[in-house]
Amino acid sequence: MVMSFFSKRESGLDHIVSQSVGMLGDARHSFDLATLALLTNTDTAAVDADIRETDERINHMEQQLRAELVVHVTVQGSSDIGSVLGMILLLKKIERIGDQATNVLDLAESGVRLSGEPDTEAMLAERGLISTMFGEAADLLGEPNAERTEDFATRVLALVAEHQAKIDGYLHSDRPGREVVPRAIYYRYLKRIVANLLGIVKTAADPLPAFSETDDKED
Repeated sequence: MVMSFFSKRESGLDHIVSQSVGMLGDARHSFDLATLALLTNTDTAAVDADIRETDERINHMEQQLRAELVVHVTVQGSSDIGSVLGMILLLKKIERIGDQATNVLDLAESGVRLSGEPDTEAMLAERGLISTMFGEAADLLGEPNAERTEDFATRVLALVAEHQAKIDGYLHSDRPGREVVPRAIYYRYLKRIVANLLGIVKTAADPLPAFSETDDKED
């Protein structure tokens, strides 16, 4: 049986797990601010520097931890290679979430505003749900649990299917392009974010199978 990151902390990966949880917290912070800018009347200038500095911090930490993982393999040998490969993938997924949060900010800064629309309240509620999933993913990264992981996966896959259905609906809608195009783009970002959250949780629970699959397909 492949051991989880949590149960392998005695081998020296505990520091990297802890730092990756912090990275995920930073990604959640960026997501919360970027979606706030898009879905409300929040001035993008008020959150731009914070989001971009946070993204740079995530990118820097990913590079630093990848280097530490290389050193870890050099010192420990190949016994931890599965966990190390899985952790490299996991770190990349967190970095991608930071990028996707920045993409949401870019959408808002391009002039798109989804505040005060008939579907704004529903989108804000969904934003809150996804933000909560960041917290769940961080908990499961720190302490993997098979039952909670399965439940999380079920809910995320259902949400991904909902996002794709919305994207398809916008693509075939008779509504003006200025209304449906921004929404289709936004939901494409959301779909990738939640898929990466699932990839993080699955990798923490079982790194080798997660390393061989693609949860975030760049379509």
